[in-house]
Amino acid sequence: MNIFKILIIIAILVILIAVGVFVLQSRDNHQESKKQSANLVEQFDDQFTFKPIDQSLLKELNAQEREVIINKGTERAFTGEYTENKKEGTYYCRQCGSPLYSSEDKFDSNCGWPAFDDEIPFAVDRYLDPDGTRTEIVCATCDAHLGHVFVGEELTDKNIRHCVNSISMIFKEESPRARAVFAGGCFWGVEYLFESLEGVYEATSGYTGGHVENPSYEDVLSKKSGHLEAVEIIYNPKVVSYEELAKYFFEIHDPTQTNGQGPDIGNQYLSAIFYQSKHEFDTAIKLINILEDKGLKIATKLHPAAKFWIAESYHQDYYAQKGSQPYCHVWTKRF
Repeated sequence: MNIFKILIIIAILVILIAVGVFVLQSRDNHQESKKQSANLVEQFDDQFTFKPIDQSLLKELNAQEREVIINKGTERAFTGEYTENKKEGTYYCRQCGSPLYSSEDKFDSNCGWPAFDDEIPFAVDRYLDPDGTRTEIVCATCDAHLGHVFVGEELTDKNIRHCVNSISMIFKEESPRARAVFAGGCFWGVEYLFESLEGVYEATSGYTGGHVENPSYEDVLSKKSGHLEAVEIIYNPKVVSYEELAKYFFEIHDPTQTNGQGPDIGNQYLSAIFYQSKHEFDTAIKLINILEDKGLKIATKLHPAAKFWIAESYHQDYYAQKGSQPYCHVWTKRF
């Protein structure tokens, strides 16, 4: 074999090796690309998949309460604590504390259980019983079994009766107090602006969404606790709706900023909504879609409600104490 043939064989081998390396690299790159795409899809699906609230927010139930609230049992007629209750106030879910019914909508039905012809907006979900005849009602926040709803009995002008187990509820002599949690950067400004909104009783600065128990400001500032600076809004759902609160939230901060809010940079300053129910989740999705249809790229994340830790006292009513205005929060009409 002469030198020319040897060179040709060597050249062919080099080409074959190069092609093999290219094929292997292409396959690896393709697999890595698929893996990255899968991760992005998983993150996207996780962001827009409804999840129930953290179990730590639920009250521990005794055996009798569990039988009705969890196992969907029924109290004996005329034995419940609130069947004959005539006081003015609000009935809350015994398991999660969400407001369910107002005394304004309670009436005497002589059925043996508390009866209401209306619920607080979006407080109750309905499901057809397995027997296909009755409609079960549950707390929209935690799925606690309440009782059943009946239509067409003509007992009131609204022609509806929520037949509710007393043990599923807790009554308080007060106007309804609902809860919402938003994170929009430094909690000083978010708290300040929400407290001025009609229908809001109070706004409290705190921390939520992380893994450290009872975090301090220093813990959150370290960016290692996982918590966001957030504000808990206590409001009257018969005066201001959750959708109105959420719209206001999107208008008092920049929901497009991905790394914080204004000059406050860090994972503790990210934009997020901590929803409690499917209604709140759906409302947030609807508003995000509206804003994105207007050309905004929304960075706000959606998380199921978790334990809210109240921040140190010097963080509460910060601007009111200082007599100044927020430096990175201002209302901007977006809807």
